[in-house]
Amino acid sequence: MLSLIEDVFEKFLADDDGQPVVMLNLLRFQEDGGRERYADYLAAATPIGARFGAQVVYVGHGLPALSAEPGQTWDAVALVRYPSRQAFAHMVADADYRDKAAPLREAALIEAVLQPLQTASS
Repeated sequence: MLSLIEDVFEKFLADDDGQPVVMLNLLRFQEDGGRERYADYLAAATPIGARFGAQVVYVGHGLPALSAEPGQTWDAVALVRYPSRQAFAHMVADADYRDKAAPLREAALIEAVLQPLQTASS
């Protein structure tokens, strides 16, 4: 299952302004087939997420970091847009996501960061 920091997640939802949110996923794969299992995760999660309005905006493979401390290089990144914070919460709580997609994600990754982003106001 997607491990969320409970108190931060509660505040994230409490502060929901109803605006879209983009989730930056920083991904480090298991050495033995993690990248392939993550592709399986995307195939399973994308139609589930679509039911909640999620859109995969970008998925890219990481190249060597040009500026980073040791251990800060990521194998891949993904950007997923949700119509609201509640939409994201409903998706990760969905039984299909929990039972079908989340185990594939867990099997694929040794480390991940999930960083919510919102459009900066001018």
